[in-house]
Amino acid sequence: MNRLTRTHRLVVAALVVAASCASAPAEDRTDVYNVRDYGAQGDGATDDTAAFQQALNAVGKAGGGIVEAPRGVYRFAGHLNVPPGVTLAGVWPSVPAHNGLRDRGLPKPTDDGTTFLVTEGAGSEEGPPFVTLNTNSTLTGVVLYYPEQIADDVPKPYPWAIAMRGKNPAVLDVELLNPFGGIDATRNERHLIRNVHGQPLRRGILVDGIFDIGRLENVHFNPWWSVKPKLLQWQIENGEAFIFGRSDWEYVLNTFCFGYRVGYKFMRSEAGVCNGNFLGLGADACCTAVLVEQSAPYGLLITNGQFVAFHGPDPTMVEVAEGHKGSVRFANCAFWGPCQQIARVSGDGTVGFSDCTFTQWDKDGEGRHAIQVESGTVLVRGCEFRQARPQVELGEGVRRAVITGNVFSGPAHVTNRSRGDVQVANNAAERKPEAEVDESGPGWPEHGWPGHGMQRRGLLRDRGRPGGRR
Repeated sequence: MNRLTRTHRLVVAALVVAASCASAPAEDRTDVYNVRDYGAQGDGATDDTAAFQQALNAVGKAGGGIVEAPRGVYRFAGHLNVPPGVTLAGVWPSVPAHNGLRDRGLPKPTDDGTTFLVTEGAGSEEGPPFVTLNTNSTLTGVVLYYPEQIADDVPKPYPWAIAMRGKNPAVLDVELLNPFGGIDATRNERHLIRNVHGQPLRRGILVDGIFDIGRLENVHFNPWWSVKPKLLQWQIENGEAFIFGRSDWEYVLNTFCFGYRVGYKFMRSEAGVCNGNFLGLGADACCTAVLVEQSAPYGLLITNGQFVAFHGPDPTMVEVAEGHKGSVRFANCAFWGPCQQIARVSGDGTVGFSDCTFTQWDKDGEGRHAIQVESGTVLVRGCEFRQARPQVELGEGVRRAVITGNVFSGPAHVTNRSRGDVQVANNAAERKPEAEVDESGPGWPEHGWPGHGMQRRGLLRDRGRPGGRR
């Protein structure tokens, strides 16, 4: 009996302690600061630049923490510098969408949440970015909106909306509604850009000068702000969504862009070239979906991409420029939309397509091949060409080519003018009574009978009906 009484008292005591702990108010966090306490108004009219910077400096001086910007519309006539170890946070736990300025009845950027109105620097791309992030600093949960940008005219230049510097800067859950330039992710290490949406007008994200792995994840650029003809046409003629210069081991996952001159651009900068892993890329309504000016010899690995190019005088899905010396691989990608060509390849590098789907090329009926290779090395393996139109053209400058295991709609039509080592074999085409043979050029045409492999090494030729040479 005494034992039961003692046990009962212990249980009651434990419940009392638990209840008192649950009802006690949580301690105020000393590492969270509110911009309202520093004079920020959030009324859409007052310049809140000084109040924000004062709060950021106070947190930085205290050793780091969070500067909270509660619900409101904050106007900025200047720019902000986020000190190391400081997070500038709005109320959005995930990136919002505000296409109410384009589509009546939907949310506008000033209707809800935390919105920054950016006004400094109109008329020039030069000048300080609106927000500069430093080592271990973060921008999260806000909307950046340029209220003086005109929705139905050629856009006014502005400096970059965000610059990422130092080590481990991060941009998370941010809407870049209509900046001229989105994110300058250069001269840093291990940048993280995740859950970023919006309509950057001239450049979306620039990655360059990266010597330790950077990451882009879940980025979506779509014309939510304006589809007015004059502005959107300018964007299609001038815009570049994703630009990569020097980056060692860039990791890019689930990104998309719509309505740009170039969807994904790879270039040589003063710092060098890019190599990396690119999974789930998407480019729609572009003039050129992927432009490779230069890449690292160890390559761009592009997998599960979807590419659509149909704007401009010569819409092309993939263009590899003259002078390219690196390596590019496309695996399990789909290319569609009424374009002139799927790929136009120059340079001395290597370009490979494997398990890809091609359709809707040669939109004007000019007899263009889906893939035109002027020089270098090309691999086309296990792909499906879904139209009865010319498939591959190899120019005189092609050193090596392997075209094997593909499926052709209609007869095979691979034109070879190369004097290099070219292997074409085991392709399956629609059967027809007579071979389609292209006798032009110093090389040899693709197999004259569907499914019959042909090889050329030196002067060896094999063409004609299955079962032997003529």
